[in-house]
Amino acid sequence: MKYIELTVHTTNEASELVADVLWNYTEGGVSISDVADVIALQNGKNGVFWDYLDESLQSVPRSDVLVKAFLLPERADEIPAIMAKIYACRDRAANEIPFGTLEETKREIDGDDWIEIWKKHFRPIHLGNIVVVPEWIEYAAKPNEKIILLDSNMAFGTGEHETTAMCVELMQDYLREGDVVLDVGCGSGILGIAAAKLGAKHCFLTDIDPVAVSSAKHNACKNGVESKVAVAESNLVDDTSMRADLILANITAEILLFLAPAVPAHLNGGGTVILSGILPDRAEKVKAAFKEAGLVPVREKRRGEWVALVLRRS
Repeated sequence: MKYIELTVHTTNEASELVADVLWNYTEGGVSISDVADVIALQNGKNGVFWDYLDESLQSVPRSDVLVKAFLLPERADEIPAIMAKIYACRDRAANEIPFGTLEETKREIDGDDWIEIWKKHFRPIHLGNIVVVPEWIEYAAKPNEKIILLDSNMAFGTGEHETTAMCVELMQDYLREGDVVLDVGCGSGILGIAAAKLGAKHCFLTDIDPVAVSSAKHNACKNGVESKVAVAESNLVDDTSMRADLILANITAEILLFLAPAVPAHLNGGGTVILSGILPDRAEKVKAAFKEAGLVPVREKRRGEWVALVLRRS
């Protein structure tokens, strides 16, 4: 089967936002190729090992991140509309996140060949006791390891690595057996699924994007935790019914600032909040907003260009 490969040149900071737009138009998947992340992973830094290298990345500038979507040929006429949505996203975040050139290229490729080449590039990702495993790879879990299966129709971009990895790692230090967990802006549901595998009693996953909600439900079933995971298309600010012992939010600083006043109402006594997806120059502003809401940082973690925070009631 033929696909149109649409490539958008952007930055590490904006890569996930660009990918979110592209996901709405593809049946063939989205991938994020970040040279800096690939080099770090090849070097085995931070205890994470991922054997991945696309030789074409050798000539890409270190500051350039490639986000690729694989579109059915009949959707080629929608590319201008796709790019218009990406430009609108850039304009909304103009003062917060650099988007780079947003140069676009497209070419026709053989989908079957691409899928086989893509599969060869991925290996299990170790994040503490959690191991993210592409479903086509046989992996025998070691003692205490919990496996999260990665669906074959979902590309797992290396641009997601640092923010997601920090959340998963921090979660393992603060999640208690039988906790109720709330994952705000759940995306594919990886964080909530990890929490369920690590012993959470129940996990509420929310997102305002219906595509993300569908994906999270699918992944919860694939990982056998659907009885412990509830996924809803919901806005945390408007929905006050959910309360949790551990709240996770791996989203942009701009959205975290908007949500800060609402978060304490959803946190049970003695609970913990883990935030990620924060650029260093926005970290102090996020801390201040949550402090005003009654939550103070007790731990800070940095990896690459990102910051994660652990907060509790003051």
